[in-house]
Amino acid sequence: MLFCSLAYLGFFAAVFTLYWSLPWPRLRVWLLLAASFVFYASWNKWLAALVFACTAADYLLARGMDACSARPPRRLLLAVSLCMNLGLLAYFKYANFFLASLQEGLHAGGVSASLPLLSVLLPVGISFYTFEAINYTVDVYRRRIPAERDLGHFLLFITFFPHLVAGPIVRARDFLPQVRAPKRWSWPRAQVGVQLFLLGFFKKVAVADRLAFFVDPVFAHPGLYGSGATWLATLAYALQIYCDFSGYSDMALGSAHLLGYKLAVNFSLPYLSLNVSEFWRRWHISLSTWLRDYLFIPLGGSRGGRWRTARNLLLTMTLGGLWHGANWTFVLWGLAHGLLLIVHRAFRGLCSARPWLERRLAGAGGTLGRGALTFLAVTLCWVLFRAPSLAVAGEVFARLLLPHDGRPMPLPVVSLIALLLAAAVAHTAARLGDVPALLRRLPAPALGLAYALTLTLALLLWPGSEKAFIYFQF
Repeated sequence: MLFCSLAYLGFFAAVFTLYWSLPWPRLRVWLLLAASFVFYASWNKWLAALVFACTAADYLLARGMDACSARPPRRLLLAVSLCMNLGLLAYFKYANFFLASLQEGLHAGGVSASLPLLSVLLPVGISFYTFEAINYTVDVYRRRIPAERDLGHFLLFITFFPHLVAGPIVRARDFLPQVRAPKRWSWPRAQVGVQLFLLGFFKKVAVADRLAFFVDPVFAHPGLYGSGATWLATLAYALQIYCDFSGYSDMALGSAHLLGYKLAVNFSLPYLSLNVSEFWRRWHISLSTWLRDYLFIPLGGSRGGRWRTARNLLLTMTLGGLWHGANWTFVLWGLAHGLLLIVHRAFRGLCSARPWLERRLAGAGGTLGRGALTFLAVTLCWVLFRAPSLAVAGEVFARLLLPHDGRPMPLPVVSLIALLLAAAVAHTAARLGDVPALLRRLPAPALGLAYALTLTLALLLWPGSEKAFIYFQF
């Protein structure tokens, strides 16, 4: 049930109407639980039941941890929770990847082996709700939050349908207090929800889905296209994945606002970052902060010297890459970002000892150069993220780095350049101006006209076919 489909709009309209018609807070929670189950079961009812069952198990394990004062049994309960969640993730998402990799390794070593592959259906969004369950049980174990005593509230924390299948990754300490808080209808909040949903809808259908027609043919058969077309397709993918994922996040936040809930902002103009570290503070913020709090810092963080910090960065980003998908391309993508973070950290230390260099980099030319270099590095890394295999990634890099003849872009380039320029202008305008304040100052008729024009333009530019969100595969 895609957010940009008529099925979702009808489903949400029914839930929204019934939700605000109910005067009892308890019944509203159970309505949202039922809606969340229907939302996920529309794809697969058995996997929806599995998600709810695992969530109930985490609820009981956390209650057990909260009731124990001795550390050994609390550690045991935490280990059971982690093994359950990570075991399900490993089985559904990585079992075939590890089996295929083992078979290829044996063949490379001269050993003939045929390992059976498992017939498993990957649950949509399993990585997202697994990380949410882990952050909850770990925080309960650390005594940072008490275990939730209301099963309905905890089930809603994990399965709330706006963020269920592609985030943002929600923290229990942020969401559970909202479930307990009374909900009152608010027109300003509804306006914010509509704005976010319309913005996300426009990003998805008018930008991301159109860019797919430029990206998909080139990455499907890169050997047929020249260097110019390959560069344009790579730039198009950088914009496509941003508009696709941030568009989903905007629609998730908008849907939640319309139901009286606030989810964490997941993007903050990431392509205007001046270094890779800043990029990860602006891109998929809920994941980068999760990796920092539950992986990087427990590994030792930046304590213990330069080499240990570099090791921790490399491990964190490599595992973060593997989190995105069961493919060596994702592992290398995470490894590349880990190396970029290490290089940036070393360069920052070099600059701190040379004040003249810091002054140069802080100037207009240095700022522009840092931004351009960061964008180029991130864009080249996206090749690994998009390519279906290492062979395809190598072919794309060969055409990006060395001149090659071949076919031009399969569609007129003018519309692609127009989209790229429009995105650059929108990014810059959002960075320099206070867009929310401007919208608040608009009179109601002008604001309504702006909403109508945005929706009309999105429908006119919509290619006509519904494409699943890229992050649904994670």
